[in-house]
Amino acid sequence: MADHPGLPVVIVGGLHADARKEAVARLLADVPGSVVLHHDLATAAAGTVVRTIRDASGLLDAGEAPLVNDCACCALREDLVPELERLRDAGGTRLAVVELWDSVEPKAMAEVVTAGGLTVTGVITAVDPALVLPYLANGDDLADGGLAAAATDQRTVADTFARQLEYAPVLAIADSPEADDEDRELLAQLHPTARLVPIGPDGPAAGRAPGDPVDAGGGLTVPAPRRGPLPALAQAALAGFDVEAAAAAQHPACALLPAEADAHGVSTLVWNRRRPFHPERLYAALEDLTCAAARSRGRFWLADKPDTLFHWDAAGGALCVESAGPWLASLPDAAWEMVPPVRRAAAALDWHPEHGDRCQHLVFTSPGLDRDGLERLLESCLLTDAEYAAGRDAWQRLPHAFDTLLEV
Repeated sequence: MADHPGLPVVIVGGLHADARKEAVARLLADVPGSVVLHHDLATAAAGTVVRTIRDASGLLDAGEAPLVNDCACCALREDLVPELERLRDAGGTRLAVVELWDSVEPKAMAEVVTAGGLTVTGVITAVDPALVLPYLANGDDLADGGLAAAATDQRTVADTFARQLEYAPVLAIADSPEADDEDRELLAQLHPTARLVPIGPDGPAAGRAPGDPVDAGGGLTVPAPRRGPLPALAQAALAGFDVEAAAAAQHPACALLPAEADAHGVSTLVWNRRRPFHPERLYAALEDLTCAAARSRGRFWLADKPDTLFHWDAAGGALCVESAGPWLASLPDAAWEMVPPVRRAAAALDWHPEHGDRCQHLVFTSPGLDRDGLERLLESCLLTDAEYAAGRDAWQRLPHAFDTLLEV
């Protein structure tokens, strides 16, 4: 088989459809020879997914991908990589922009493209700052708004938007006259490590010498326009992307969570403790804790289940609690070799002589956050001094309040 040159692939997603389309249009205009591949899942109810390929001049190709197991997202997975391979093998395409349909999450697609042997050079979520809080507060099911990717899709608008936002290392920020300082501060606190790239008419261009090629990773380069520097969004699309590192940054055991912050009416509370929760008291407080912030996430441990790391993930007034496997401290030494190095490193940085990596690490971000009230509520859910002193045998005899929730 003949060797073919690599094809840089950038994934652009987000529920804010107008912002997403604007970001895609900017990339088409800024990177000569780029094309956009889009699968429209809105037609899935009729049994097909419509695929379009276009460039800056308009539509180049259109086709249909049949549903796979009645799942529109499955059809996208089956069709996406072959289409990208066809573009790569045909030559002439300098950047493939995969524009995800509204509720498709970039993590799954980045992993599909990488597993298919192609090079993802960027993942971008497009955001309208004025819509961040309304979407985070929207606990409606995707299906209610015609945004479900499958008949079995039980995701909500809020949790889907949160994952889209937090996975991408680059956020394309639409020029939104309705956005104020609180909106922009909320966005910054939710994803403080993101590179924010304005995509409005005054969005800045990054400083590069005209005509310099852009390193797209894996030996790939994309020529810059003939005149002027390559704009910031195009640079971000070609900066390179590490799928494994991105997945690790979302794993509850070693997630890169926001830090303490308080500005423009928005606060982030980071709550760390080394004492387990009383399962019954925590369970009784779940509704108040879930509604205390627009977004909360992290990891925690229960006294009656000391070997299990639990994931806390709340948005839109709804909470997802699930087991994320064992704490490292509960594993035999021989099993540590099977644990990813990034997780071992994260645990070592904060290892406790008695409890190991077991901890409470919860982060709450919201406008108008009642920090003092929230801390008091969290503290009340921990074991008391007497309960703690009773030891692990006594802890495991506490009511197993979470068993029903975890079976759902």
